[in-house]
Amino acid sequence: MVLPQESGVSILERPLAIEIIAFGFKHGVPGGLELLFDVRFLRNPNYEPHLEALTGFDPAVAAHIEADPSTAPFLERLFALLDFLVPRYAQERAGLKIGVGCTGGKHRSVYVARRLCAHLESADNARVRLVTRDIAK
Repeated sequence: MVLPQESGVSILERPLAIEIIAFGFKHGVPGGLELLFDVRFLRNPNYEPHLEALTGFDPAVAAHIEADPSTAPFLERLFALLDFLVPRYAQERAGLKIGVGCTGGKHRSVYVARRLCAHLESADNARVRLVTRDIAK
């Protein structure tokens, strides 16, 4: 994911601090985001009684979201977009805040943010931090 400059020096010479914030729209949008992704179009585990009390960290919730036919194509496109954008943000900034929102901030946003963190942690010279702002609400 490192783009060489004409001098042969990596664009990501300094670490890019990436903060991914999973949140619920009903609790307000976090400030200071450079990118925001709304995942309320994915199948909502909150409507399943056996999943309602769980979070996006639980395998049963992950399986429910992954069963949605939109999940895999969405993640593929999201990862490709960020593979393109992250090196370009690194040219201009030391940090990047990405918001991932669903209705309550407990299931879908947490699941997608976790997947996004795992994907971005493989980036050369990037530090990734996950914040699950509304998971306990």
